[in-house]
Amino acid sequence: MTRAGRLVVALAVGALLLSACGGSGAAENAPASPGPASTDVARLQKLVDGAESAASSAESDMAHD
Repeated sequence: MTRAGRLVVALAVGALLLSACGGSGAAENAPASPGPASTDVARLQKLVDGAESAASSAESDMAHD
């Protein structure tokens, strides 16, 4: 993977972590749920797919240069 591709993937992972860690103070004291909701999984998969597509596109663009 090229440097640009790794950057895109790293940014996507960072965005995923930030969106997963956000919340209000009251929710922090609540017990953890057994797993992510299916809508959360679908949203995260869409973000990962987009990051992979962007990385692939960046690699293709760099190959043409």
